[in-house]
Amino acid sequence: MFRQLLWGTAFVSTALVSATVGAVLTLMAPLPGQPAASTPAASISTLVRQTFGFRVTRPVNILVMGIDRVLDAPEDSPAVFSGRSDTMLLVRVDPLQNTASILSIPRDTQVRIPGLGVSKINAANEYGGPELAAQVVSRSLDGVPIDRYVRISTDAFRELVDLLGGVEVYVPYPMSYTDNTQKLKIELEPGQQWLNGDQAEQFARFRHDAMGDVGRVQRQQTLIRALKERLLNPTVVTKIPEIIQLMQRYIDTNLTFEEMVALANFGLGLQREDFRMVMLPGRFSTPEESVASYWILDPEGRDRIMQEYFQVEGIFTTGQDLYGLRIAVQNTTENPAIARQVANYLRKQGFRHVYVIRPSDNPQDTTQIIVQRGDLQNASALQNLMGLGEVVPASTGALESDLTLRIGSDWIHRTRG
Repeated sequence: MFRQLLWGTAFVSTALVSATVGAVLTLMAPLPGQPAASTPAASISTLVRQTFGFRVTRPVNILVMGIDRVLDAPEDSPAVFSGRSDTMLLVRVDPLQNTASILSIPRDTQVRIPGLGVSKINAANEYGGPELAAQVVSRSLDGVPIDRYVRISTDAFRELVDLLGGVEVYVPYPMSYTDNTQKLKIELEPGQQWLNGDQAEQFARFRHDAMGDVGRVQRQQTLIRALKERLLNPTVVTKIPEIIQLMQRYIDTNLTFEEMVALANFGLGLQREDFRMVMLPGRFSTPEESVASYWILDPEGRDRIMQEYFQVEGIFTTGQDLYGLRIAVQNTTENPAIARQVANYLRKQGFRHVYVIRPSDNPQDTTQIIVQRGDLQNASALQNLMGLGEVVPASTGALESDLTLRIGSDWIHRTRG
């Protein structure tokens, strides 16, 4: 039961990470007058699951937005939520499949906003609030229904990470940038390290590299996984009351208290493998298409994700040929020849589009099959064919790939065996 409580806490927070993780930890808020601060872990779980008997009875889609700082807005005024969305997630809680799906929508995604015209999707909240933002997201994503919204101030993320004692991530290269308008200064050195709240915000918001906003989305998904692991630490459960108080200061939502508790109850039953993350497929715009830099969504990729992850009806997609997938192979071991060995192995198995990418300095024990564009079925098929590895449902691999293989030391043991 204790592990379930921690995992439920991880769900409630990490479902909203990137937009500043932890917001839905407010779902754990006790009723007025109920004890919280000194309640043991098991009885907290019992309190939420039994005393508060609310349940999620149908799939629910929640639009989550992390809002840019509005510099002149009073700290406790609604105006702090009136800025552009720095991060946008569509979260689906599905009690029928017992899954939580998280779609990252790049802030530069090109959309048509009523009354504004063609623009980046992050302008929708600033122009018309959460209602317009939800309308634009729904229209852009095959009419997916959006039931609720959550808006979060970016200050929440920084303070939450500090409250948790930091988070461990791998910084792949030096990051340096200053944004005076947002009062943001980014200075990070490469390597595996513990980041405090300010540094984690820098990692999440850095976008001045070749990948731009899409690279930032990938780093945010990396933070989701790292925070998910951090929230499994037994010491975190004692901080739940403080997290609740912190998040309540930074959230605007149309979720009712009963709905919040129902979502918390659902989160208590989720396991690690029940989380699925994916980024909206697309490509960068070209200078010939637009002066502004846009993320142009891929209609076919969008349709596949909306059908598989969000069960949007009326979409007709064809399954992808496993052997025609674009598979990137990345070495994380000390043997420089491993990536080419794996690539040759896959080509001999009949895979037609396999290529090797730059090795990673972050070693892995277990080979990762990263589901870059949401094709979970073929990722599992590749795992079965290789006889090793773990499927990672997150868009943190090579941008142009369908699947990215990060080769770990288990491949070396396999070939020796």
